Amino acid sequence: MARINLLPWREALRKQRQRELRVAAGGMVVITLLLLLVAHMHIAGLIKHQESRNSFLKAEIAAVENQIKEIKDLEKTKAKLLARMEVIQELQSSRPGVVHLFDELVKTVPEGVILSDLQQSGKNIKLSGQAQSNARVSAYMRNIDASEWIGSPVLEVIQSRDKTGTGFSSFRMRAKQISKTEGSGE
Repeated sequence: MARINLLPWREALRKQRQRELRVAAGGMVVITLLLLLVAHMHIAGLIKHQESRNSFLKAEIAAVENQIKEIKDLEKTKAKLLARMEVIQELQSSRPGVVHLFDELVKTVPEGVILSDLQQSGKNIKLSGQAQSNARVSAYMRNIDASEWIGSPVLEVIQSRDKTGTGFSSFRMRAKQISKTEGSGE
């Protein structure tokens, strides 16, 4: 039988397979690197897109915060203006009150009573003066109580002054100014 040497053929086949394996492994490495590069580029694109969205949202949030600040400033200004309007309306409504007060003081003072001092603090009125008798002071208090614009008289002090020889008694009383609405007055 003849001997055939198959070693060089097997050796050549083995070298061929090793070369193919190296090419396949190199191809896999290249493909893996390409896939990693594509994945990296995709993720970088997603990150860049998200960062642009974040910066847009930050800009919008800053704009909304500025609008909120402006709204708060406007609300403060509105509250100040409303307070001013309220004060002006109160002054407008109380303006005729002083005229009515003095008119009622003239109408309610009976003969024999002399007013020497008048103090007003808000709606409270303090009156002092002299009267010929206690009955005149009582009549004055009844007149104040019956008045449309003055009410709630309270006598604080009444003193006789016989030392002067005039026969007058000095008195001091409190009363309240009554506010009338525009429709019910006069």
